[in-house]
Amino acid sequence: MKIGIDIRPIGKKRTGDEVYFFNLVKNLAETNRRDLISTDDEYYLYTDRDPEKDSGLAGEIGKLGLGQNFKVVFVKKTNRFCWNFWALPNYLKKNPVDVFHTQYIAPFWLPKKIKLVLTIHDISFNFFPEHIRKSDLFFLKTLIPRSIRRADKIITVSQNEREQIIKFYKVPPEKVDVTYNGVDFERFGKVFSAEEKENVRKKYNLPEKFLLYVGTMQPRKNIPALLQALAVFYKKYNSRDMKLVIVGNKKARNFDRRIDEEIKNSSLSEQVIFPGWIEDKDLPAIYKLSECFVFPSLYEGFGIPIVEAMAAGIPVVSSDKSCLPEVGGDAALFADPANPADFAKKIHEVITDENLRSDLVKKGTKLAKSYTWQKTAEKTLEIYKSL
Repeated sequence: MKIGIDIRPIGKKRTGDEVYFFNLVKNLAETNRRDLISTDDEYYLYTDRDPEKDSGLAGEIGKLGLGQNFKVVFVKKTNRFCWNFWALPNYLKKNPVDVFHTQYIAPFWLPKKIKLVLTIHDISFNFFPEHIRKSDLFFLKTLIPRSIRRADKIITVSQNEREQIIKFYKVPPEKVDVTYNGVDFERFGKVFSAEEKENVRKKYNLPEKFLLYVGTMQPRKNIPALLQALAVFYKKYNSRDMKLVIVGNKKARNFDRRIDEEIKNSSLSEQVIFPGWIEDKDLPAIYKLSECFVFPSLYEGFGIPIVEAMAAGIPVVSSDKSCLPEVGGDAALFADPANPADFAKKIHEVITDENLRSDLVKKGTKLAKSYTWQKTAEKTLEIYKSL
């Protein structure tokens, strides 16, 4: 087969979707090297940036371990809409593939012979439209239904999300498959020396004891609710030495401005720390330095950070919304994020109850090992071949 994959998210620090495509391609390449699949398949990885001029992209591509049957294809653009609506379709018309895999919004037109695989991580914008820019919402509402109709197969990342897509878009169930996301257990489960962890702590000026959140700061991530729970936690349990570290990009699109308002209103400026973007190599150590991972999100397609925390051996207190109970199972404590007292209570239990903590860590480690990117890649390849 000739398989085309849209790798534009790679190297753009876009968290979830970048992690997905990076690890999908990396593990497809790794599977090839192990001769577990036919090396007759050819992979074309399409990008709108020139790897020879973009050192960040070149660096990420270098980490993929691509074999000779993988080719990175730079398709020049004037802007991202022109690339999707004109540049890439024209390129594929002249250089067709058997299967083309992208996310959310398909190229404006594709030759009919090309089978389209569309990954949809989540459709939260349909349920929280007030949290999305109007311009973004217009394109999502207009183009995703069209892309779904054109798709030969839709991939999503949890059973909960599959049900939402089928129900909302009236999609035939057989058209939607689930491939769970994975976690690089070797990376996040790595054992660091005390000196290594202390160096990371000093590098990012982290406190001695802290709760940890990792992810974007979009409104649906519900960080203001976590801050309210933190205020209750301090008031009820008198534990102000426990800080909150929020890892993410405050300058990213759709930043929730209520975060700063809540910090001010709850007088938490001394308790909440924003270290900014963390180097990939340091993130596992930061998980391990934390006392507990907290995740108050209202809606997720999968929730990769909770599994990363489990792989790192850190207990998790998570929102009980959307797919999170499905993904976390009995290896996390779940709370209603609309109930700050309940969320605060669960955090307190994890920090103070050693038996509970030990049980969650043990179950979390086992669960994290079951989510592998290798499984994701193999299931995705099956989908390509089924078409």
